[in-house]
Amino acid sequence: MTTAAEHYDHLLAPHYTWMLGGDIDATVTAQFDLLHRLGLTVCAEDQAAAVDLGCGPGPQTLALVRLGYASVIAVDTSAVLLAELRNHANRHGVNRVVRPLHADLRGALSSHATPGSVSTVVCMGDTLPHLPSRADVQRLITDVALALRSGGSFVVTYRDLTAERRGTDRFIPVRHTDDQILTCFLDYVDQDTVMVHDLLHTRLDGTWHLHTGRYPKLRLPHQWLADQCRTAGLDVRHTETTPHGLQILHTVKP
Repeated sequence: MTTAAEHYDHLLAPHYTWMLGGDIDATVTAQFDLLHRLGLTVCAEDQAAAVDLGCGPGPQTLALVRLGYASVIAVDTSAVLLAELRNHANRHGVNRVVRPLHADLRGALSSHATPGSVSTVVCMGDTLPHLPSRADVQRLITDVALALRSGGSFVVTYRDLTAERRGTDRFIPVRHTDDQILTCFLDYVDQDTVMVHDLLHTRLDGTWHLHTGRYPKLRLPHQWLADQCRTAGLDVRHTETTPHGLQILHTVKP
């Protein structure tokens, strides 16, 4: 079975910024606005550290830098997306603040963050359901709680896929432009997993070409995820569902 990391390497990574809308700076501003609204702005004098789990090309990472964080560890399994992040960090003159880390999300915090040293951890853009199992999610949340300092925040955005779509509702248009179309459809495997099939059509010299791939994604009930955070010792500060269907969960270490 193809993992999420393999799927991105083989299909989605070169097109990910396009999937986000094609304007990385606009995406950075949107993420800045969200994190600012959640109260994650810091003073430069605090020398606050943050970790972005599943950073992709860097919209959350660069938003955290704009919010005042003195250092941001940006973790991703895709070398292609980390290379994009490095380019954006250089373009914005913040390459000394951003530390790209090519690694599995599992174990990244325990290996690269001293317990009680991190002010903010974010895991956004539907990254959390890419982990192989709910047990991996639980262990990651435990690592987050250990890495955070008192008063530190953990912010997650993801899609709750527990409600099963049926018929043609399983087909989801992601984005289309004149020369590229991305559609996905969902197969519900069991109570914990949905198989995501991506269909990418690209037009080259007037001819359309189809590229396909599939990978498993976790079905994480919102209440279950909030309960795991509480079990790890984090207080739920804010929950929200966006108009685009993303769940937002903001928790704080007492």
